[in-house]
Amino acid sequence: MSTTYLEAIRQGLWEEMERDPNVFLLGEDIGVYGGAFKVTAGFFEHFGEKRVVDTPISEAAIIGASIGAGLMGLRPVAEMQFADFISCGFDQIVNFAAKCRYRWGASVPMVVRAPSGGGIHGGPYHSQNPEMWFVRTPGLKVVAPATAYDAKGLIKSAIRDNDPVIYFEHKGLYRRIKEDLPAGDYTVPIGQAKVVREGRDLSIITYGAMVWVALDAADTLAEEGASVEVVDLRTLLPLDRETVCASVKKTAKALLLHEDTRTGGMAGELAASISESVFEYLDAPILRVTAPDTPVPYSPPLEDAFLPNAQKVIEKARWLVRY
Repeated sequence: MSTTYLEAIRQGLWEEMERDPNVFLLGEDIGVYGGAFKVTAGFFEHFGEKRVVDTPISEAAIIGASIGAGLMGLRPVAEMQFADFISCGFDQIVNFAAKCRYRWGASVPMVVRAPSGGGIHGGPYHSQNPEMWFVRTPGLKVVAPATAYDAKGLIKSAIRDNDPVIYFEHKGLYRRIKEDLPAGDYTVPIGQAKVVREGRDLSIITYGAMVWVALDAADTLAEEGASVEVVDLRTLLPLDRETVCASVKKTAKALLLHEDTRTGGMAGELAASISESVFEYLDAPILRVTAPDTPVPYSPPLEDAFLPNAQKVIEKARWLVRY
């Protein structure tokens, strides 16, 4: 039976809570209501109010309580109702949780679930991709699964990790992406990218919902005779530069794709790594397809224009293949 991306996250959370009594959930409306997107529906009834904690509307309080619980040996999983609201707890994440290991060897085994991304007409306060706020913060780990398999495997790895992990789950994938999952326990290692489509003419490096955009574009380009390789980063920090560079070394051309805005986005870091490591193998300039440097529009037509899509990728890829 196919499992949705949302259900895969549910399964991962449920299994880890059954496996380890130190795991607990906290966030706004996650208990009785079952979460804004119903990821935690049924958890309150099964695990009880001490392990599924409805909090006040205060992300700063949620993050602060999670850090304290982690320092005391528990494994909190904090939900930000939308990733955008994580900014209210930003100081405690980047200036405290991220630095505890470095400053005094303290383990803070906490996970922050951050439903991110556009395509739902949520406007500028409910649609952002704020991953780069955290990717540049040493001491954190940042993951962004694209598939149901990875969504489950990475939430389980994040919960078992002894350092703070920001888990970006794309809202647009919740009920759209489905696949058959293994029956037994499994994890996906943090820090390992995956080649999800083999190719020889061009590498598209991406993550999150844009993996599916890249695969759609690759299908169209294949009909035109172009063989496209697609690399899913899966983890943004630590970044698997080796897999990225190995792919580009093979194809000699790189197209970097992300839903986040352009300036300071992951594409810039990837371009620098590729240039430093495999510049002599490149047969064309490194190109980017990203959202523009504006807030996410609320208007559906404007949001459609704002978001990267397969056609935008295809146009850039055609230029690279011809170069």
